[in-house]
Amino acid sequence: MIRTVNLKKVYRTEEVETTALNEVSIEIKPGEFVSIMGPSGCGKSTLLNILGLIDNPSGGEYQFLDKEVSRFSERQRSQLRKNNIGFIFQSFNLIDELTVFENVELPLIYTRVSSSERRKRVEEVLEKMNMMHRRNHFPQQLSGGQQQRVAVARAIVNNPKLILADEPTGNLDSANGNDVMKTLVHLNNEGATIIMVTHSQYCAEFGNRIIRLLDGQVVTESMVAKQML
Repeated sequence: MIRTVNLKKVYRTEEVETTALNEVSIEIKPGEFVSIMGPSGCGKSTLLNILGLIDNPSGGEYQFLDKEVSRFSERQRSQLRKNNIGFIFQSFNLIDELTVFENVELPLIYTRVSSSERRKRVEEVLEKMNMMHRRNHFPQQLSGGQQQRVAVARAIVNNPKLILADEPTGNLDSANGNDVMKTLVHLNNEGATIIMVTHSQYCAEFGNRIIRLLDGQVVTESMVAKQML
C-alpha cells in the first residue's frame, strides 16, 4: 500500500535550513497496524503529513496505492486523500459550530455522496461508536472521550483504506484512551490499514510493528506481540 524510498523533507528560511526527514525508506502492507515512535521533533508528524498527502516531500519517492505521488499537485493530492484516507488527531479538530451529525457528515459532502446515503452512513457509524444519542449535540457539550469518538467516526465514515492517527490518545485519560485503542484494533481487524504516531509504548504495542525515528531517520523497526485489552 505504501512505499517510500529515501524520503526527505527540508524546511528553509532565509537564515536556517532544517532537515525534518532524512532518507526515510519504509514499506507498509495493506492491513498492517504500524506505530511510529520517537522523541519530539524527530519527524513523526512530518512523515504522517506526507503519508497523508497533506504535504509533499523535498526529495525521494512516495508510492501510495501503486501511484508515485511525491510530486502530485495539491488538487491531485486532495482527490486521492479524500477518497482513501481518514485522519484522527490528538486535538480532535471538530468544528464547534456543527453538531456531531454534521461533523461526521462533512467528508461525505466533500465526496458528493447523496443526502439519503449520507444520512444512512452517518447514522451507521454513530451507532458503531455509541454516539447516536449525541447526534444533535455540539462538540463543546461533549467530554474529551466523546469528542474523540466523534473524530474517529468522521475519519471512518468514508470507509477509507488508510487511517492515520496522530497521538489519538494524547488528550485522554487512560479509560477513554483504551476505548480509542479498542476502536482502532477493531477497525484494523476489519481490514483497515492504520499508521499511528504515539509517544506511548503501551499504545504502540497494539500494532503489529513499531518504527522508531530519531533526527529524521528510521533507527529501528521491530515486530511486536499485539497488546490485548
